[in-house]
Amino acid sequence: MRVVLTSDPSLTSGFRNIPLLDFLPCAPVETVPKFVYKILDSQLPDNEFELIQAPYALRKVEAALLKDGFKRGEVVVAHPKRVERFIDEKTTIVGVNTMDPYGLGPVTLMFTEGGRKTSYSKYLFTSFIKRLRDFRERKGYKFRIVVGGPAGWQFELRQDLTEELGIDHVILGETEHLIGDIFREIESGGADRFIKIKTWPEVEEIPEVVSPTFKGMVEVMRGCGRGCRFCSPNLRAARFYPIEKVLREIDVNLSVGQNNAWLYSEDIFNYMVEDRRNFYPNEDAVIDLFENILSKANFANPTHGTVAGALAAPRILKRVSELNHANLNKWVGIQVGFETASPELIKKIANNKMKPFSAEEWPWVLLNGTYAFNKFYWFPAYTTIVGLPWETDEDGMDTARLILTMEKKLYEKLGERAHFTVTPLGFVPMGGLKGTEFFDIDENLTEGRILHIYHAWRHLVWEVDHGLKRVTKGNPNFLIFLPLAKLGSRLVVRSIRKWAIKKGVDVDKPLEPMEIRIEEIEVN
Repeated sequence: MRVVLTSDPSLTSGFRNIPLLDFLPCAPVETVPKFVYKILDSQLPDNEFELIQAPYALRKVEAALLKDGFKRGEVVVAHPKRVERFIDEKTTIVGVNTMDPYGLGPVTLMFTEGGRKTSYSKYLFTSFIKRLRDFRERKGYKFRIVVGGPAGWQFELRQDLTEELGIDHVILGETEHLIGDIFREIESGGADRFIKIKTWPEVEEIPEVVSPTFKGMVEVMRGCGRGCRFCSPNLRAARFYPIEKVLREIDVNLSVGQNNAWLYSEDIFNYMVEDRRNFYPNEDAVIDLFENILSKANFANPTHGTVAGALAAPRILKRVSELNHANLNKWVGIQVGFETASPELIKKIANNKMKPFSAEEWPWVLLNGTYAFNKFYWFPAYTTIVGLPWETDEDGMDTARLILTMEKKLYEKLGERAHFTVTPLGFVPMGGLKGTEFFDIDENLTEGRILHIYHAWRHLVWEVDHGLKRVTKGNPNFLIFLPLAKLGSRLVVRSIRKWAIKKGVDVDKPLEPMEIRIEEIEVN
């Protein structure tokens, strides 16, 4: 086989279809026993070791190569468990997709004490690449190991490890318009080790997938445009896929019985946005997108969105909820950036994130946006950032206070319908803040940061006890996962308490709720 495409094993696990368990590879090997990881790791099915459904990025590369003249019999998307089956003396490239190869991602650094422990993502990736390297040496083959993915910067940062692993080439950037030429240059021996692509493909240059994707993922747009300084996707131009293009990918997934769709975007509320000044959502376009998709699929879930976009356009929330038949036991999940409760800090790092509202309204937007989500059975999984440049101790305190305020006021207003999670991430210098310092969880903890982290995780324990049963209703694996989730979340909170004691911080001291109120949502 001329070109073998695959990924590290952390990206081919369904993790028993349990929401947010995709983050399990961020956990440290030293803390989560391998037998526990193995229980929760449900690898994707294959057909004679070819992936039936594959990570979306691999399917895009596959489609781009076929479009650019590579023959169907020359390209395979292989399961990492038996990738060697497809490699022979004719193989020129083994391409490996990865998300967090060296464990330097924001979630991972928080879980691994700033990289002092080894994440499963790093363990699985490095073990897999060593396996490929050793197989190549043992057989005397000449294929090149080529890696790529959103964390390509990690290979540059740790060039010593990249060289030690025997990685020949690293591709950074969007590839669909150039990947055929890049692979031919690699085959001829003329390519650099680090191949940096500085242009973007136009929408018409991005081929549609020709084979099914993991979780029924389809992309609806690229880039964002809000200009958050800490965010790498913001560096890319915003491009929107026409509905017909999205539906053709939906059809590919339906062909293998994948009846659910996962809609990838940086912000679903920015789809086809026309108001680039205030970012008021194009409500009709977003609703039309979901109506068309749900005329074919059984359920459609967005990956990411902004709380400001949701609050500005609750009609989207209501209609998508209706189309999905959402209820107390069937939620629309979405990942959302909370970042900080500080109006001053959000203005410095993301001065468009709160639009069409103002920076001064940011805490109010977070509370009321969560109310809007919950009212229509959307479950936001928030992320905050610890250790941002310009962050003060008071900012951390305010974030803890807002989490407490949201917890209290939403439950008072909505009862069993009130649900959200907040996952603190250590600051990683990316996007417009590249070149600043990484957050070191051991060296840079302050009282405000500890309280921020503690109250986020304390609320997560509450959600494990009260909300997990709602989002895993009907999943038989829930009975396996629930005791592990309860134990794991409590162990994290206990370890945060130990940090706090070491730093002389009392996590039980009362914090005053913020003086903000929930306003009733009007849907026209």
